[in-house]
Amino acid sequence: MLCYSPRDRVRRNGARALEPEPLAHRVIDLLSELQAEDIALLDIGKASSFADYFVLATAHSPLQFGAIVERLGHELKEAGVPPRHQEGRKESGWVLIDFGDVIVHVFSPEKREYYRLEELWGRTTPVVRFTG
Repeated sequence: MLCYSPRDRVRRNGARALEPEPLAHRVIDLLSELQAEDIALLDIGKASSFADYFVLATAHSPLQFGAIVERLGHELKEAGVPPRHQEGRKESGWVLIDFGDVIVHVFSPEKREYYRLEELWGRTTPVVRFTG
């Protein structure tokens, strides 16, 4: 059995997976459609060996968290990029969804302020904000 690292672009069935940048922009489009707020893209590729991008967004209710997690998982699986791992719970105010080269963090406003990932990673990587 062959093993593939997160940076491999070919899926096991030989089909091409989405490249990291188009994948990150697809995530941003979906988050925007689901009315997530304060969407930010952090290009962490030069500072990290485990991913190329973080996408951060704010959700305001457990219902919105659930919709975001479900839709991202479904849409990206259909595009050939199923989630590899998920952490956190919507009730906790933070959910991480790992799509390999793109890691999505969805926060409540309070958890976003507490963790301040833009500040932590923004010292070494560019932060691009997307507004509705």
